[in-house]
Amino acid sequence: MPVLEPLLPKILSVKRIPGADPALLRAYGADPERHTSLGLVTVDQDDPTYVALDEATKHARVDVVYARSFYAGSRHASGALSGEILGVIASDDPEEIESGLAAIIQTLEHDACFYAANDDGSIAVFPHVIASLGTYLSAIAGVSPGESMAYLVAPPMEATVALDFALKAADVRLLKAFPPPTETNFAAAYLGGSLEACEAAAMAFAEAVVAVGREPRDR
Repeated sequence: MPVLEPLLPKILSVKRIPGADPALLRAYGADPERHTSLGLVTVDQDDPTYVALDEATKHARVDVVYARSFYAGSRHASGALSGEILGVIASDDPEEIESGLAAIIQTLEHDACFYAANDDGSIAVFPHVIASLGTYLSAIAGVSPGESMAYLVAPPMEATVALDFALKAADVRLLKAFPPPTETNFAAAYLGGSLEACEAAAMAFAEAVVAVGREPRDR
């Protein structure tokens, strides 16, 4: 397995709304009876941000109330601060928002990122393993918080071939598939199993993405 070059995400904006209007809270999926404050981030990579939002739920009493990828990705963003995703956390305590945002920033700066799967970086892969899920991604994946999960993303052809490799490489189960095109024209999947199995599946996924890039046509 070659050493893959990390493509670090760029945090474009971080804002707080300590006493949000109830109408705004409802519009963005929060509950005015339980939430009063919001924390917002925009980033130029969506999938690492979903991981970071989930991480926030493990470090603070916050709920992820809104998280959406933007169509066609950060290269076609609507503005300088738009990036590829807007994520919003909510709480009844501004201090919890601060703790949640700190966890998001820490994860984006030091843990979750895409990797270049070829020499010029035109193929990117996200073979990320979450050792212990928080409340956000576990609910989407349909499993319990605390379980391990492989979060796998690549361009459409690479991801489809690599997912087959990953499922065969380890004792994992397909929790959720995101066939192409996603909003950013990639494809993705969540795989569940033991931590060791998820790590083996993620490694197989990354290796297969690199292999497809090197030989895009079967002989």
